[in-house]
This record gives sequence, C-alpha cells and structure tokens, in this order.
Amino acid sequence: MSGITFDAGSLRRLRAVGRAELTLLLRSRSAVFVALLMPVGMVAMSYSASREMDLGDTGLTRMEAVLTGGIGTVLMLVVYLGLVPVLVARREERVLKRLRTGELSDLEILAGAALPSVVLALAQCVVLVAAGALLLDVSAPRQPALMVLGVLLGAVLLAGLAAATAGVTRTVDSAQLTGMPLFMVSVVGSGLFVPLEVLPDRLADVFRMLPLTGVVELVSGGWLGGLTAAEVGRAVALALAWTALAGYAVRRWFRWEPRQ
Repeated sequence: MSGITFDAGSLRRLRAVGRAELTLLLRSRSAVFVALLMPVGMVAMSYSASREMDLGDTGLTRMEAVLTGGIGTVLMLVVYLGLVPVLVARREERVLKRLRTGELSDLEILAGAALPSVVLALAQCVVLVAAGALLLDVSAPRQPALMVLGVLLGAVLLAGLAAATAGVTRTVDSAQLTGMPLFMVSVVGSGLFVPLEVLPDRLADVFRMLPLTGVVELVSGGWLGGLTAAEVGRAVALALAWTALAGYAVRRWFRWEPRQ
C-alpha cells in the first residue's frame, strides 16, 4: 500500500473523496439508519439491560456505565459496521480501481472513504458527553484529553479493522454478517454493555485483550478518572497493537478489484 504525505494536495484529495462518500451516505436509508438511529437504539437497550446488573462494587453509577459503553457502541456501529459495506460496495462497483489510477494514494482512498463515518461518530460522541453532563446528572469528563485520545484511537482502529474485514467480504449483502462476530464479541467482552468490573477476574483479564477494550478503558478513565499511568499505557499499547495488526491485514488481504 502506497504511503501518504500530509500536504495541501493530500488534504484537498481527502476532502473530495470524503465529500463524495458523505453524499452517497445520505442517499442510503440503511446507511443513515446505522449511522444515526441504531446507536441511539443500542444505548437505550444498554440502559434497559443495566437494570439487572449489580454495579455496587464497580464505583460506577448506572448512567455512567451506559454512557461510557455507549461511546464505544457508537464507534463500533458507525465506523466499523458502517464502513465495511461502503468499502465492499465501492470495490464491487470498481470505484476503488478507478481512484487508484489517479493521484490518490491507497491510504488516501481508504481514509477518504472512512472520513464521513468517523466525523459522524465523533459528533455523536460529543452529543453523548454533553447529554450526560448537562441532562443526565453525570459528571463532566475529569480527564478530557484522555477521553479524546481513546475516541480518536478507537476511530482509527475500527476504520482499519473495517478495511480488513472488507477484504474478506465477498458481497455487500454479506458485509453485515462478516462484521457481526467482532461486534458481538465487543458487546459482550469490551465493556460496551457489561462493565468488566462485574465479571470474574480471570474472564475480565481475557477480555482486556480484545481490540476495543483498551479504547473503552481510556474513554471510561477520561470521563470518570481513576486510571493509573500503567493502566493508561497498557490501554494505549493494546489499541496501537491492534491498529498495527489491522494495518498489516489491510496490506496483506485488502482487494481493490471486484471478486470474481
């Protein structure tokens, strides 16, 4: 995969690809549903399910657990599950093949395709934080820089994993199926619906190695505080390691032309 130079030309090309993808996104009802409405529904489901959880030993209130997991849910739904079918569709329509014949580098093409999903996810995360602080009696983020770091790392990681998943996805119709295993594993094991603190220690230690767990820990620590320097370093290292693995998978298996 060719590299990228962050100059004025690169930014102009990224904006052009991102603008085109945003236009196509807004024309697709299913894509708009996944990007805007499904995260709201999933957070509401998480709130309903949290009634059955015993959070007494976690230090979390019910709303804190829901909203911190909600940010990870937004990133997973909007960036990951939203981007996989986009990349598969552009490949099968030969859009990616045509873009490669121009000035765009491979990374610029992928970054431009991911740009609308990432921006929408970041906007929804801001809304969740603002709603929690202003309307739902949740404290404002105690370490906002740490929360921002977690969200940005999560967006980059999940965009990379989406591209890797698209590489092994044959059709647009099967895109949601190929993305579902990582989504379900993250929902159960990365703290999106169930905080790791309520799980047995050995099981929680295993789940801490999942791709999105480090991101959720950074978001939770940024919002509520309490992470030590060692815990922050471990969470960042885990997110970076999975991002590097996703990048390797994209270079190795991503397809730029339609599958025959």
